[in-house]
Amino acid sequence: MAAFRDMEEVSQGLLSLLGANRAEAQHRRLLGRHEQVVERLLETQDGAEQRLREILATEKEVAQGLLDAKEQAHRGGTELQQLEAELQKASEEDSRLKASLLQLTRELEELRDIEADLERQERDVDEDTTVTIPSAVYVAQLYHRISKIEWDYECEPGMVKGINPH
Repeated sequence: MAAFRDMEEVSQGLLSLLGANRAEAQHRRLLGRHEQVVERLLETQDGAEQRLREILATEKEVAQGLLDAKEQAHRGGTELQQLEAELQKASEEDSRLKASLLQLTRELEELRDIEADLERQERDVDEDTTVTIPSAVYVAQLYHRISKIEWDYECEPGMVKGINPH
């Protein structure tokens, strides 16, 4: 803007020089001033063009960066959808496995209960057998000592055979 004001000033000076028919010195001074103004204008124009090129290059870089960011965001969105689908599948698999584990745990508990019942029944049978058999042996030995009867242990179950040697 200052350059245009200077040009206007130079132009008015030239007009006043021509109109007043002044001395040649004033004319040279104004021409030198005009050259300075033109040089400043050209320098300013070159600087403005350079800044404009820099701004355009920066805009291009920013636009490319924005496009790259949009593409990356799109890829990230696609990847996120894939991960969400995988998470859903894994969650369903986890639920299925938890249900299966719960069923197997129940079956294991039932088997443990059955095993505990069998062990208890086995102990009961062992107790009955151990109590009965020793007492039967004791009774048989007692009868043998008192009566001197010799028992036949090879007879059929439910039968008692004995021989009195006296």
